[in-house]
Amino acid sequence: MSIADNISKLKKETEGRGVKLIAVSKTKPADVLMEAYNAGQRVFGENNVQEMVEKQEQLPKDIEWHLIGHLQSNKVKYIAPFISLIHSVDSLKLLQEIDKQAAKNKRIIDCLLQIYIADEETKFGLGFDEAIELLRSEDFLALKNIRIVGLMGIATNTDNEKQLKDEFYELHTFFNGIKTSFFRKEDSFKELSIGMSSDYKIAMEQGSTMVRVGSLIFGQRLIPHWKNN
Repeated sequence: MSIADNISKLKKETEGRGVKLIAVSKTKPADVLMEAYNAGQRVFGENNVQEMVEKQEQLPKDIEWHLIGHLQSNKVKYIAPFISLIHSVDSLKLLQEIDKQAAKNKRIIDCLLQIYIADEETKFGLGFDEAIELLRSEDFLALKNIRIVGLMGIATNTDNEKQLKDEFYELHTFFNGIKTSFFRKEDSFKELSIGMSSDYKIAMEQGSTMVRVGSLIFGQRLIPHWKNN
């Protein structure tokens, strides 16, 4: 199947349930992204800041760029002028830098708090208690150029569907609690970014509003060109 066919199939599944399809385009060259763009895809997720900046310069300006990988504070300035959503906010320090760079660009940048839900040491994210502590802090309340619009989580890399379902359910329950406690009057707090190529159907059943799908659209990943230099 072609990229266009893959997107058409996925959009029928996701958009019919009010879920936004994010095409995870890391390591894919600009011409491959254009295939997806020409098939109607407008939202792309990247893990690497340098790669995202390169593609943003080459590709149509109505693309919505989402940063879905771990973000270092010193890289925020490069994406602040154009980023639509940062999924992977996992510290107050990072939020403060995003706020600072957003102010420089006279923007308010939308962010998701990344919550640690996996049974794996290698994943990033805030614990439930840490997220609550962050949202209660005076330092957070002082930020004027960021907007928290929801939560993101990456489940354990497992074939155990019950475990995936439980992790997504736990995060959705936490999302509801955070919404009630901190964002009750803010309609913008509505996004739950869970689900990837291997588990997006389970994530949608558990309340996902955004799925991050790469290999089911583009096929398997390539080695990025800057790692061959």
